[in-house]
Amino acid sequence: MSSAEQCFRYTTAVPCHGVGLFSCNLVVTMRPIPQDKLEAAVLATHPMKKYHGAPVHIGSPGFLGIEDLQKTDYGDTVHIHPGDVPVFWACGVTGVEAVVSCKSPLAFTHSPGSMFITDVKNSDTPDPLTKEVPVVVQISSDPLLYSLVSQRMAERIRLLEEIVGIDPGNRGIKNLLIKDELLKSSLSLSHAKSVLITTGFPTHHQHVPPEETDGPPGALAMAATLQALGKKVAIVTDERSIDMHKKIIEDSIEQGVLKTAVPLLTYKGETPNCAVRFLCEDGDPTAPRFDHLVAIERTGRASDGNYYNARKVNLKHLVDPIDDLFVAAQAVPGISTTGIGDGGNELGTGKVKEGVKKYVRNGETIACDVPADFTVIAGVSNWGGYAVSCALYLLNTCEIHDRYLRKAIGFPKLSERETWAASLPSVRKEEKLLSILVDHGIRSGVTGNLGMEVDGLPFYDAHSDMIKRLLEVTL
Repeated sequence: MSSAEQCFRYTTAVPCHGVGLFSCNLVVTMRPIPQDKLEAAVLATHPMKKYHGAPVHIGSPGFLGIEDLQKTDYGDTVHIHPGDVPVFWACGVTGVEAVVSCKSPLAFTHSPGSMFITDVKNSDTPDPLTKEVPVVVQISSDPLLYSLVSQRMAERIRLLEEIVGIDPGNRGIKNLLIKDELLKSSLSLSHAKSVLITTGFPTHHQHVPPEETDGPPGALAMAATLQALGKKVAIVTDERSIDMHKKIIEDSIEQGVLKTAVPLLTYKGETPNCAVRFLCEDGDPTAPRFDHLVAIERTGRASDGNYYNARKVNLKHLVDPIDDLFVAAQAVPGISTTGIGDGGNELGTGKVKEGVKKYVRNGETIACDVPADFTVIAGVSNWGGYAVSCALYLLNTCEIHDRYLRKAIGFPKLSERETWAASLPSVRKEEKLLSILVDHGIRSGVTGNLGMEVDGLPFYDAHSDMIKRLLEVTL
């Protein structure tokens, strides 16, 4: 069977960038590729930038608005074998659709199976040398989705993961690290359009407020970068602390830490199925309101249903059941989750609970039982949030990833690089934010001190040096 007979074309729901009278949706070519051959297919087509180039989508056709692979717009019936993955390339028939849209009385072009041939030879228009090598990463299984990033950027994100993975408190967290969780989480977030973040660990149960200085800075750092990338972002936290968080956000905007307010939500879990109704429009699992949930230094529910700090103190009376949202998300296709923690008792670290029980003090009792799709472990949870922000910046300044996100439509957004860079955490911004937290009576997690420290580590030079190291890799 010829390669042409193996080629299937679909008109997608993805609109092209209109020019004058020309407008149409993207048309794609699909070929089923064995999963173990995906990398080879991408490497083979990536250098052909003047032709089809690398794939614009790998995985579930629903992301392109294609409801049924058997219903081709051009070509024969599709035969997909077990282990095959649908891989889509931008198709030249898109140009035909654009010509049709302008209703031109005369046009010289090609049609499916009948190529328009000129006297220009391939050798006369060589592709530029391609220095960047693409890497294929699976970021979701339901629905199936892969993403692309350059090998160079992937290595820089892996370095970020390594930098924040140190264990200054000797808690045993190095035994919880899973390679490439930061890369996969940030890729998933890069594809998301709407993100819900949760934080809040009331470890100081004898004080008012009981929160600690770890968590909110990392949450707001991620929110700022996600907003700069044009995504919708909201924060959900305990009802008892909502006014405090409002004031923190207001002060952060006033002092230039944030540019835009972040909407605040609460979730009480008072009725059956309310988690799905919270996550989805009208409670419809096919219409999620959020593409990704992120928990950073958020109290996590243990196997006995209680919520513990590192000293085995039960904090359940101070915690709303936001864990239910992460549990419900597991059954809603299209919602991915990330948990960021530094001790194994944080929401989302249930993915590594066996390691927590084995290597972390009091782990048998305090280990969170609720997993996330991706678990980012850091020496201080704020550092994990900073790393996610930096990884998102790297991804969106990566030409390979940018093209894949855009489906090769429109123009690169690299002109927005300065805006993205300005959204990243900095020593100045994080110092201001920590001062705001202290002004609101929020204390250091380990010592309970009301001062410029997080988890017992002073802002200078521990946290400030970490921020500098992350930015050196990023910028």
